[in-house]
Amino acid sequence: MAELIVKDNALIQASYTLGLAEQRLILLAILQARETGQGIDHNSLLRVHAHAYADHFHIDKGNSYEVIKDASKGLFDRYVTYHDKNPKTGNDRSFHCRWVDKIGYEKATGMVYMRFTADVVPLITRLEEQFTSYELEQISQLGSGYAIRLYELLIQWRSIGKTPMFELEKFRQQLGVEENKYSRMSDFKKYVLDFAIEQINKHTDITVKYEQHKQGRIITGFTFKFVVKVKTQKIIESKRDADTPDMLTPLKMTDKQRLAFADKLSRMSELSSYSKPGKDYHHFAKQIAEDLLDDSKYAFYIPYLDKLGFKLS
Repeated sequence: MAELIVKDNALIQASYTLGLAEQRLILLAILQARETGQGIDHNSLLRVHAHAYADHFHIDKGNSYEVIKDASKGLFDRYVTYHDKNPKTGNDRSFHCRWVDKIGYEKATGMVYMRFTADVVPLITRLEEQFTSYELEQISQLGSGYAIRLYELLIQWRSIGKTPMFELEKFRQQLGVEENKYSRMSDFKKYVLDFAIEQINKHTDITVKYEQHKQGRIITGFTFKFVVKVKTQKIIESKRDADTPDMLTPLKMTDKQRLAFADKLSRMSELSSYSKPGKDYHHFAKQIAEDLLDDSKYAFYIPYLDKLGFKLS
């Protein structure tokens, strides 16, 4: 099964500064919590093994423990800034909170431990609202934290393949560029934006290009367009019958069929790790039924629907 990372879009749009190893450590912790069925809550002490980190991100196993140990130390001092609205007044609010409130190391087993803060947990685990999901494989070879952040920002718009304009100052914050770093546009483009796009185009499932927007001579923001690579599309198509329509077209299902197949999908062992801990089949089936209506989510279920006998028409 694809190794799926799920993050709430509020977190993906948030502004934070993380190093490459710190971002990777968080993503791997999320993945392993889902794969083991442990789930994530404020009491979850998540474990990441050095060898798992080395295997996923293609680094030397001999150095991987020190890498994740240092990353966990750095993460302990990091914070995230996110925005919401006051439910009583409707006013915009900004909050700062730490990523983790507990870390630990076990050299004998090559293990590090971490616990997400109570504020961050809901942003990671809130699947019933708008979220972005992607396979860890897509970012495993990205050698830049900026590239990971840009990829996450872009795939929120996967269903249409283009983004609204990202205003420059907010965009810099979302990428994690420190205020006094790469202040000249030529440096920002060379060391952050162009390098990140080069990495994404080389190592992920999409090809990206951008357009800059100006007021007079001053660049004020960027928009992006991207397409799924032909090779990736061929892999997707090879898993389907030759007569099956494009996966990006809506599913041809009645509401009765959608609810029936959602119930069957919720009981498949291959999908059990995607259910929320402590929730029954009925709750999971309801989540799936909603996903099947969502253009950005339904394609994930097509291989499993095929196993159950549903064919696109």
